[in-house]
Amino acid sequence: MKPTCVVSCPINTFSGYGARSRDFVRSLIKAKGDEWNIQILPQRWGNTPEEYLKEGTDSDLLSRINPNLTQQPEIWIQITVPNEFQPIGKFNIGVTAGIESTMPPGEWIEGCNRMDLNLVSSEFTKTTFQNVAYTKNDPQTKQPVGEVRLNKPMEVLMEGLDLDVYFKKPEKSGLLDSVDENFAFLFTGHWLQGDFGHDRKNVSQLIWTFLQTFKGKGAKPALLLKCNAVDYSLMDKQYIEGKINMIKKHFKGEDLPNIYLLHGEFTNEELNKINNDPKVKAFVSFTRGEGFGRPLLEQAITGKPVITTNWSGHTDFILPEYNALIGGQLENIHPSAANNMLLKEGQWFKIDADVAGKAMKDVYKKYKKYIEQSRKQTQFLKTNFSKENMTDVLKTHLDKIQVAANVPLQLPKLQLPKLKKVGEKEPTQELPKLKLPKLKKVEA
Repeated sequence: MKPTCVVSCPINTFSGYGARSRDFVRSLIKAKGDEWNIQILPQRWGNTPEEYLKEGTDSDLLSRINPNLTQQPEIWIQITVPNEFQPIGKFNIGVTAGIESTMPPGEWIEGCNRMDLNLVSSEFTKTTFQNVAYTKNDPQTKQPVGEVRLNKPMEVLMEGLDLDVYFKKPEKSGLLDSVDENFAFLFTGHWLQGDFGHDRKNVSQLIWTFLQTFKGKGAKPALLLKCNAVDYSLMDKQYIEGKINMIKKHFKGEDLPNIYLLHGEFTNEELNKINNDPKVKAFVSFTRGEGFGRPLLEQAITGKPVITTNWSGHTDFILPEYNALIGGQLENIHPSAANNMLLKEGQWFKIDADVAGKAMKDVYKKYKKYIEQSRKQTQFLKTNFSKENMTDVLKTHLDKIQVAANVPLQLPKLQLPKLKKVGEKEPTQELPKLKLPKLKKVEA
């Protein structure tokens, strides 16, 4: 009997963790599907929309969904933020993208310590978790009673690209026909909480820098924002448009470059077409921190240059020899952006906006130089960050686990004596006839 492996994850949601879950489970099936009975326990992910999975294209996942956990599995895998990790199985694995700052919450470290193995998306996350330590206080006396630090194994499992979907395929998508310019920078990401210049993806600073850099007379590039706040509703779209217009008001009377908002639900194939559209010449992100940075990987595979911050998880695959990585400095997380996951005592990256603006202008004016060096990253990513690579790394980690299936107890069959009926006589047993040896006569 195969050991049962249950994966608890937001597999049916339109979220980064949803995409990670789908890729992870498919790699898990390839790595261990012949050895383990793999089932999926679906979970929600905040307020993000659900019903991502579709019959036909996702039947391989839908067929494994089992919302009712009736017995303890041999292997329990949870894909979520670490404070939610619970050791349900005989062997427990926590999978998380990790953290975007220098200080994961103490509850996250304690969550990781509840698991037998933790898998994170980048070297940045692994190093950050391993280096942090907290003093633990008694909840009643408030006096120090010990130290909290990571004491369970943690390994890196990168996010792998599906090369059948995301690849260097130059084509006109038809999705950008309304964009007048033939040179556009593309940003993809959520516009999250935080005052101007303090949201995690730093979208507000990106817009300001773009307008400041390219205002005035002459030909201008465009900025495409594949962006939303919470969902893909009309209210959400109007909210994003309002925030863009608020920034534009600070440039009253200026001849500004165009900003286009791409808002709504796109398939992976449509996103790949947008990334490869000839009008999109480069990708840009002023992100303050990434556990991994999945959209940047999906974009960089096109071979086009990426302008982004030189810090956190995406530097595992966005290399300076192929792209424009911008320096800056660490600063404390602003109270307006802080929450129970991003502690205001922690730090994240503040990009040097002046240098970033100059880099955008340089890429625009000297594009041939940048595209010649960035083309080389396509082969690098195909070789090191494909789904096949991810499956191989996952299998390496899982092969080290020793698990045994629950085998039903089988007692040997006992041969019981045949019982006689009451009053039944004992059967007469005939003794076997003995053959005596022939004796010889004794002569007188």
